[in-house]
Amino acid sequence: MALLVSLLIAACSPKYYVPNTHNVPLLEEKGQVTLAVHGNVNQFEVQGAFGLSSNIGLMVNGGFFFPADDDNGNGGSGRLGEVGLGYFTKIGEYMVFETYGLLGFGSVENNFPTTVAGNPGTSGTINANIFRAGIQPNIGYTSEYFSAAVSARFVSLNYTNIKGSLIFDGVDQFTYLENHKSSFLVEPALTVRAGLENVKLQAQLSGSWNLSHNNFPQENALLSLGIFVKI
Repeated sequence: MALLVSLLIAACSPKYYVPNTHNVPLLEEKGQVTLAVHGNVNQFEVQGAFGLSSNIGLMVNGGFFFPADDDNGNGGSGRLGEVGLGYFTKIGEYMVFETYGLLGFGSVENNFPTTVAGNPGTSGTINANIFRAGIQPNIGYTSEYFSAAVSARFVSLNYTNIKGSLIFDGVDQFTYLENHKSSFLVEPALTVRAGLENVKLQAQLSGSWNLSHNNFPQENALLSLGIFVKI
């Protein structure tokens, strides 16, 4: 049970959040299982979902975020685990509607050793724990060889246990994160799958809009590719 937020860290400057791939299982019946592996050059994610009953679904997500450090050692990483419980129903023969409540826990860290010389007494690092809670409605078309869905996550993002001493571009990052440790985000996504009846390739494009802090250091878009399996 582990997936982020989606917490990717760009090496050129501190970054505290990246949206993870939406888990859009499009469950249709009790006992159905979906498994998926997604990623890109900066992250790796595993997702699963299970139909607990004819209308209740459970999902579990895990993600690890490890963009390459700069040559000078500046960089960072993150991880997130998430669980969701929700409702699904078929609409006609080919459409499925779902909505899930989500709880996620993770961490993020930034390492900028090049800042230490200019800021004596600092460690050049900052790290924090993450708690994310929200809802995710989806609606999608599903057929034997193709499916497509739109989804939207509405989440509260919170940072706790902030540690470290990093000054970047004259800004004390510890103080900054302490003063911006709660945000509300809207994250839409488009998911497309094609392939065999039970095994499909998946592409998803998603965005992340921080409505609380317009300039919060985060990734605002994510493209992930993967494999989706339905059992």
